[in-house]
Amino acid sequence: MISDPLILSIILILIMFILLLSGVWIAISLIITGIAGMLIFKVNLPPVISIWDKIGSLLASSMYDTLNSWSLAALPMFIFMGELLFRSNISTKLFNGLIPWFDKIPGKLLHINVAASSLFAAVSGSSAATTATVGKITLEELKKRGYDKKLAIGSLAGSGTLGFLIPPSLIMIIYGVLADVSIGKLFIGGILPGILLASAYSIYIIIVALIRKNIAPKEKNYTFKEKIIAIKELIPIFLLVILVLGSIYGGFATPTEAAALGVLGSIILSIYFKTLNWSIFKETMLNSIKTTVMISFIIAAAGFLAQVVEFLGIARAVSEWIASMQLRPYMLILVIGIMYIFLGMILDGISIVVMTLPIVLPIIIHAGFDPLWFGIFLVLMVELSQITPPVGFSLFVIQGISGEKIDFILKATFPFFIIMILIVIIITLFPEIALYLPRIMIK
Repeated sequence: MISDPLILSIILILIMFILLLSGVWIAISLIITGIAGMLIFKVNLPPVISIWDKIGSLLASSMYDTLNSWSLAALPMFIFMGELLFRSNISTKLFNGLIPWFDKIPGKLLHINVAASSLFAAVSGSSAATTATVGKITLEELKKRGYDKKLAIGSLAGSGTLGFLIPPSLIMIIYGVLADVSIGKLFIGGILPGILLASAYSIYIIIVALIRKNIAPKEKNYTFKEKIIAIKELIPIFLLVILVLGSIYGGFATPTEAAALGVLGSIILSIYFKTLNWSIFKETMLNSIKTTVMISFIIAAAGFLAQVVEFLGIARAVSEWIASMQLRPYMLILVIGIMYIFLGMILDGISIVVMTLPIVLPIIIHAGFDPLWFGIFLVLMVELSQITPPVGFSLFVIQGISGEKIDFILKATFPFFIIMILIVIIITLFPEIALYLPRIMIK
């Protein structure tokens, strides 16, 4: 038996890593880690209660309590909406509508990756769906027109991660449920950081285009009339954005209700453009169910581990240990940021959130940071994990779309990885970027 929570936390982390590296499912790894913690920790229980009775009771109650949340009902609906848009021609209309508006900007159509990803992120809530949908439309088109392949892939990898930051966001929903933070405020808090990150990507493309004249070929010069006509191609996606986000920010719907409206809107648009049939609908439903069950299983397992961490006093012990180190708040954030970058090399974004939050959040609150701000910070770190080898999911999506080798994709993505780190630093130094809109829009 071990009675020191700090030693136990190190042992649990080692057990978790061993299980994950051995290929055990993430949710199962979390449950086994929690059970191991209960078994090896010196727990004082009444003689009539065995440790296995306590484990069984804690496992059942924590899983039920974690999933018994109305906010989580938004999760399958946002997933379904993203899947449906992925299989419709709405995304193609988005690309055609944006082309005329970038003919005078250095880098020209390379900015479409940023603009299209930002808009699609506002209705899908999924980084993978954003990267896959926009990439299938833009990469081949940019290749045909003679644009720089490395910058096209890099901008897609960076911009595709905006699916987690620009609301609605699956990660924000999960964080809001686990951290007991308003999901509506998280959505609003992600707007300015999302715009800042997207702008930083475009500024980088402009700088590279001014230095290297050969990254973008000459495009057709569009008249103002042609630009206005092209706007009609953007109307469907704008209507969906207004429907989902407008209902939330206008106070007419909760995030869960807005998700239902988004699903209804995407179905109506798919029917209107005649892209919905029974085969596509069935495939969309099956993929949505698989993804929802996978995420829910991980959330439930994380809820159990969080209960174990609380029961054993690990979070309090780690918080006290961090406090005893007398780290300044920004040094604490630096240490945590480095930890997340490391975890991003071996874990996917959802796993990073659910595995670390039970321990990290109490430390952050103890240090005086706003949990709402930390939610935006964490989302940015999760975005980094999407393009961090070897488990960067967006990298695999782009590899499947482009057919390029992973080392080429990594080199193309690296500048955008650095840009994202710089934005994280800016958000940390100026937290009002994330907190200002929630403060003035939701009382």
